[in-house]
Amino acid sequence: MASRGYGSAPTQTRQSMASSGGAVKARQLAQLQQQLAQLSNNLADTENLLRMTSVQAESMRGLGSWHAGLFMAASKVLGEESVQQNQQQGGGGPN
Repeated sequence: MASRGYGSAPTQTRQSMASSGGAVKARQLAQLQQQLAQLSNNLADTENLLRMTSVQAESMRGLGSWHAGLFMAASKVLGEESVQQNQQQGGGGPN
């Protein structure tokens, strides 16, 4: 009977190790599942941000074109005023 007692202790240890190993594996799988869910959410957020950035970049392009037009118009107006002032100064000075 004493030999049975010694034989059952390693069996119990193996069973407890197997059950604790299963618990560790289950815990690791649960953590992995949680991390994958977080990664999926982060990727969805990144996708939305990239779409928004694309829309904003297109808007900035239009805004840049609009400002370029304003600068060209202002340059033309100021250039014409400068020419008129030079003509008035040049024509009125010698007379």
